[in-house]
Amino acid sequence: MEHRITAAPGSSSLLALSCIGFIASAPATAQTPPQPAAPPRENGVELQGVTVTDTAIDSASYKPEAVNPKLTAPLLDTPRSIVVIGEQVIKDTGSATLVDALRTVPGITFGAAEGGNPIGDRPFIRGFDSQGSTYVDGVRSIGAQTREVFAIEQVQVVRGSDSTLGGRGSAGGTINIVSKLPQADSFYRADGSYGTADYKRATADANVALSPIAAIRIAAMWHDQDVAGRDAIFQKRWGVAPSATIGLGTPTRLTAAYYHLHTNELPDSGLPYTYVCSATVCNAPAGYVLDEPVHHVTTLGGQTGTVSRNTFYGLKDRDFRRSNQDQATLRVEHDFGRRITLRNTARFDHTWQGYSFLLPDDSTGNVVGTTTTNATVGGVTNFTNGGYVWRRANTRQGITNSFSDQLDLTAKLRTGPLRHSIATGLEWSEERARRGTYVIATGSTISPRCNSNTIARYYCTSLFNPNPNDPFVNYTSDTSTVATPIVKSAPYADTINEGFTKAAYLFDSISMLDERLIVNLGARYDNFRSKVQPGLASATAGRFSLSRTNNVWTYQAGAVFKPTKNSSLYATFATSATPPNSLLGEGSEPNALGTTNTAQALALLDQLKVERSKTYEVGAKIDLFDGRLALTGDIFRTETTNARVTIDANTVAFIGKRRSQGGEIGFNGNITKDWTVFGGYSYLDAKIRDGGQSALTAAAVGARAAQTVYVDSVNTGRQFPQTAKHNFTIWTNYSFAKRFSLGGGAFYSSRVFGGYSDNRTATQNAAGVVTITPATTVIARSVPGYWRLDARAGVKITSKLNLSVNVNNLTNKRYFSQAYSSHYATIAPGRSAFGTLSFAY
Repeated sequence: MEHRITAAPGSSSLLALSCIGFIASAPATAQTPPQPAAPPRENGVELQGVTVTDTAIDSASYKPEAVNPKLTAPLLDTPRSIVVIGEQVIKDTGSATLVDALRTVPGITFGAAEGGNPIGDRPFIRGFDSQGSTYVDGVRSIGAQTREVFAIEQVQVVRGSDSTLGGRGSAGGTINIVSKLPQADSFYRADGSYGTADYKRATADANVALSPIAAIRIAAMWHDQDVAGRDAIFQKRWGVAPSATIGLGTPTRLTAAYYHLHTNELPDSGLPYTYVCSATVCNAPAGYVLDEPVHHVTTLGGQTGTVSRNTFYGLKDRDFRRSNQDQATLRVEHDFGRRITLRNTARFDHTWQGYSFLLPDDSTGNVVGTTTTNATVGGVTNFTNGGYVWRRANTRQGITNSFSDQLDLTAKLRTGPLRHSIATGLEWSEERARRGTYVIATGSTISPRCNSNTIARYYCTSLFNPNPNDPFVNYTSDTSTVATPIVKSAPYADTINEGFTKAAYLFDSISMLDERLIVNLGARYDNFRSKVQPGLASATAGRFSLSRTNNVWTYQAGAVFKPTKNSSLYATFATSATPPNSLLGEGSEPNALGTTNTAQALALLDQLKVERSKTYEVGAKIDLFDGRLALTGDIFRTETTNARVTIDANTVAFIGKRRSQGGEIGFNGNITKDWTVFGGYSYLDAKIRDGGQSALTAAAVGARAAQTVYVDSVNTGRQFPQTAKHNFTIWTNYSFAKRFSLGGGAFYSSRVFGGYSDNRTATQNAAGVVTITPATTVIARSVPGYWRLDARAGVKITSKLNLSVNVNNLTNKRYFSQAYSSHYATIAPGRSAFGTLSFAY
């Protein structure tokens, strides 16, 4: 480990980088490899977008490394909990984004707006934030974004500590998106959808075989919709993903692929929570209070009303979100006979996004109020008796670039009575994220936030009847009358984060000749150097940088016992490691490098530690009905240590501990020839075992200055935020009369917490003796549990033309999909329906 501070020139050069590799999440048992090198399969049965064959396990023709070079065994023989969402499930459920698709997987919940990702993907797996552990074809994708599904072949979710497979990352697991790439046979597919809330979507997927060894493929999408039950909100985007492969079916193959996505939308944060509670203001009742998003409310001023689902507090004249993603991939593969394959993957990834994103309310009590009456001072009335919402604008504009390269070697060999399936490789990557803001005056310097002046400027609005069409004018300051355009912050104010990774790994799946017992081993070494150049207050200030290097080992070990050819019992142990500044500012970064170069800040930089986790897991898998239905079950415990926590004003410590334990069951495949199912159940007992300390200020008394004291965090012993204890999902489809199909889904989530706070206070006497007054109120910001029901019906019009109708949120349930730690929770869309006409040739 090392750290250093260096002077940096005022203008920073763009990094020259190069690629990372194809991380592993395992494919489904006998999953048809999406890569062109995959050999043909026999006796295949298509179900839920996953082809299962009776020769999947230990078939000489089956090459799992064709899907993923770090995968050394089929899913049945892999001692990990893995879920694969196939293309057919994505299509049948009407999923248009990655978040839509992931909601079909139990044990995954979604967090809101952290680290510059307002409505982008922030999945939590087994209770741990996995935003930074998302990969596209095995290559890490750090840019904060909302991901589409039009170019996705499947989504692979590996649960549990997973740094051995993917490098630095979350304790909960990883998500790997497998792209659509050229195939040997020509086909043409197109879908057109239209529905309620002005839903319009068109996708196309064309694969053209130019010769027996060459093919091109183009996937494209156009999407435009409002959001059911949410007035004013719209989402627009388009994308294209061309790719080409030369050498299909030959020992040497070259694939080039490109991906572009553009989005334009009015971002939606949802509804504010009802109460606030802190040492300075607490308007919640006494006791332990489940603080939910505002609904039926009586303010302290006596106003009673209902906040409807479609209430939107944003401003059309101010709020926006636009983004671009561009991704270029070049891969070359060569087979040395049937047992050795060498592959190199190079990737350039670029993302840009800019937004002005509303966070309703500011946790100072505007919703319910803090007084029963309002006061007028100097002709300005302060509205403190409730019924208002501050339209706080969070803004950002930023770019991320990453270059990466991964070299993989896979081999199969024997040593005496043992068979080995080996994967080894090297990875190198450079990543750079630059972020700034937009300059907008929103009343942030005015206290209390809502008064007659801020309401006149539309900084504050009615809790019950906000108008998104209010005319917003930007001024040079909160009190100025000089209008000015909304502009980007100056380049010198931008913060620049950089990450440099060099890694090596080795995996070996070892089996006896009869394959009853399989041992899976893996180890990885990462050299990760991170650097930050903080933004400056003025153009004349000199740039400086803070950097740190961590050398990290992670490993996994598992054993599989196979009572029968189509079943397995396993036990595994795996680790993960999250070095400081792992997300490069693109997500929630509790272990950042800092932004100042004071002696105290440098001392802290020197003390930073890698957060580590370990997962213990045992489970069972079985393939039924000749491999047509896969059942899985597991129990696990994941523990993290070295989490960064606050001790006092000058000290942090790495003693934070978290533990998530529980169990999962899963099912995927065909119960009968015509009846498919996908889903499962998860139980998570996820607790914060040590949350560190929280600061309280004892106000000055006479000549004695104010004192800051520290008390145990209110989070200690409580349930993980953004985690559902119980989660159940099922999607099923039944075909009958050779032309018709009926399907539907049921999705349940128990209560999810966003954060906790209380009203403990500190006072001191003239002698400086501090007294802590215990809390009378503890609020747990949360969203209630819910059931959501979906339905689908389809008819086969001709052999090439199909019509389907999806109805989402069939009962029009009012529920919340994301819980922020404070301020607000994201409300889910209401009932919507759309029809899709599909063509396939």
